[in-house]
Amino acid sequence: MRTETEMFDVILQTAKVLQVDAVAMSGSRTNPKAPKDEFQDYDVVYIVDNLKYLLSDLSWLDQFGKRIIEQEVALGHRHLYLMLFEDGNRIDLTLCSKEHMQEWVDSEAGFKVLKDDAGLFDMYQPNSKRYWTAPPTEEEFAASCNEFWWVSTYVVKGIRRNQLIYATDHLYGICQQELLKVLAWQVTSDRGVVDIGKNYKYLFQYLQAEQEKEFSALLDLSSLEKVSQSLFATMKLFDCEAQSLAQKMGFDYDQEVAEKMMAYAEEKLLNH
Repeated sequence: MRTETEMFDVILQTAKVLQVDAVAMSGSRTNPKAPKDEFQDYDVVYIVDNLKYLLSDLSWLDQFGKRIIEQEVALGHRHLYLMLFEDGNRIDLTLCSKEHMQEWVDSEAGFKVLKDDAGLFDMYQPNSKRYWTAPPTEEEFAASCNEFWWVSTYVVKGIRRNQLIYATDHLYGICQQELLKVLAWQVTSDRGVVDIGKNYKYLFQYLQAEQEKEFSALLDLSSLEKVSQSLFATMKLFDCEAQSLAQKMGFDYDQEVAEKMMAYAEEKLLNH
């Protein structure tokens, strides 16, 4: 596997050959809090004067190395090339024209300039708080609670219909995401605005080990029986955390709705 120094060399050397105007890096490699491991991507942007010219013949991508798999994504006025190489390294390369630099800057939580002889990045400030979470408003808290309890009915329906994927998708994709949101708000209620990270990846750094273990126990969704067990445990935990957060923030929490929804799930799943 090529070293970080070797990867930066090939990134900057390729930029030189292509006469790229500026090069910057974003992602976990610019975040000192992020754990260092072999799975960290090289999230790089090439700022170019003639985007169409580079897109007309992509054979220059071979300069980065032999690829196992790649993916091309169009994002607004940017083109993103995701590349996994045979040595295990990965580069997520964005091509962006000068006139649309703000679009790239706005999409990133922060960045580090690697090459910029003309000072193109001088006028742009990193959006360093993109993944920061602030304490909720009462309206945000109420909306989260409503979403959680409403979508829990879809989980119940999926279980009763023996639709494992449907039930799992709603439980993890929505209900447990609302639970993670409330857990994040619990952190902010004590600490103020904090960096939770993309997909809550830093959340449990702020919480007790027991809380991470408790949430992890909810993630066994391998059967309808396991989904049912997870749903009841998720409801119980959400209710507990939401009550606690409401008390700390001085918000109203509709305990009656929570109790009725838990009773509804028990009736449909345990007493049928």
